Amino acid sequence: MSSGEKLFTESGIEVRPFYGPDDLERFDYGEKLGDPGEYPYTRGVYPTMYRGRPWTMRQYAGFGTAEETNRRFRHLIERGQTGLSVAFDLPTQMGLDSDHPLAASEVGKVGVAVDSILDMRELFSGIPLGSVSTSMTINATAPILLLLYQMVAEEQGVPRERISGTTQNDILKEYLARGTYVYPPGPSMRLATDLISYCARELPRWNPISISGYHIREAGADAVQEVAFTLADAVAYVEAALGAGLEVDRFAPRLSFFFSAHSDLFEEVAKFRAARRMWAKIMRERFGARDHRSLRLRFHAQTAGSTLTAQQPENNIVRTTVEALAAVLGGTQSLHTNAYDEALALPTERSATLALRTQQILAHESGLTRVADPLGGSYFVERLTDEVEEAAWRYLRQIEERGGAVRAVEEGYMQREIEESAFQRQLELERGERVVVGVNRYEVPGEEPEIELHTVGDSVGEVQRDRLHRLREMRSTGAVKRALAELKRAALSGENLLYPMKEALRNLATLGEVSDTLREVFGEYRP
Repeated sequence: MSSGEKLFTESGIEVRPFYGPDDLERFDYGEKLGDPGEYPYTRGVYPTMYRGRPWTMRQYAGFGTAEETNRRFRHLIERGQTGLSVAFDLPTQMGLDSDHPLAASEVGKVGVAVDSILDMRELFSGIPLGSVSTSMTINATAPILLLLYQMVAEEQGVPRERISGTTQNDILKEYLARGTYVYPPGPSMRLATDLISYCARELPRWNPISISGYHIREAGADAVQEVAFTLADAVAYVEAALGAGLEVDRFAPRLSFFFSAHSDLFEEVAKFRAARRMWAKIMRERFGARDHRSLRLRFHAQTAGSTLTAQQPENNIVRTTVEALAAVLGGTQSLHTNAYDEALALPTERSATLALRTQQILAHESGLTRVADPLGGSYFVERLTDEVEEAAWRYLRQIEERGGAVRAVEEGYMQREIEESAFQRQLELERGERVVVGVNRYEVPGEEPEIELHTVGDSVGEVQRDRLHRLREMRSTGAVKRALAELKRAALSGENLLYPMKEALRNLATLGEVSDTLREVFGEYRP
């Protein structure tokens, strides 16, 4: 590499050899930064950030049966985890019971199987839901899983005012990047909005939606696209909630976000800072929010699964540490660190513990928690933050010209942009222009270490099918049919669906039965 060669961030922003005062010409501290905890929140959403308490360490876990996942939750809590994060299997995400023919080979494989309140009770057995915050990565069936969680918390005697956590409930990014949608965009947006409305009335400490850039990034988007497309989706959800009659300052303080933490350290820090500044401006100037909590972009971060390699997997420990550092320097509110073996299998207890220890070392040994926004004022970081923001605004304007995020999704605009970005990245890897240690440079053929891998047995499906059989024998079939008929009536009438849905679940209707009732009304989405 010659000294005169041009260098770029992962998003294609040119990086010069050094930065100085000229790069921040006409830089206004109050407009661009403000103190931590003050508009425009570039420097963080709280005045002291981690000085009083570190970020929430929320390790993502879920596999097999509810009993198996409960044991993993307890293992992580015993080792210092401060928040729970649930991964659900594909049938649960797609609204299919474990005994559905399409679920046969997927039960419990990439997350925990939850068919009914019986599974949810077992999942959180012995875990006091009044003193733990739980995040659930669930979208198309998010209302069902939230209601089951609420019902279990109420069975434990937890008042609604103390039930805290987050449902992802971000269906737009499913059409963009992930694919676990069930219904067409219109009915899906209705369900997402119904959940937001329900939480505003019933669960004041619950974050009803976590607008996700993570999966957009995992699909191949760059950092600029991640910010732009996530905020475009967020605008669509705010508009939908306003259209449903909610006042912006009643629901906006509980909106949350979910971003990826990638390996381009300084661009990632700039990305998080730019996203906060942009969201504050959108909420104040576009939507007229007045409550300062409505302007604060609070986010969870997860280190990037797409950067993990099957080759030389122990290198992933270093990658994860760099990415976690970017999230913390960027001001995350909670963090999941991936385990080093996740390119090969679900994490073992040992690798999951090591991932958690990575966060704990950063929190307690590195000095990161002593000062808010330690990179604030860096010529490079401030200029890069501006450039990420400017590029993201350009995308947002293009999306607006197409009629907004829902229309852009339906037309495939954002999907095409992500695909092009992913394609270019792959070309750079194949040409050696982008170095991945152990993959296209510094390979050591035949010297891969033997590591223990976690497996999920095929007996999980049988266990779940037996439980469903017992459930159907113990419940009142007539009560279930009446409750599902009422849900169908509500779906046809435009009422908030969570209330009749909760009644059906209370009468031991299954996740699949509730989803099938809505399929009868809404249909299924086919791209």
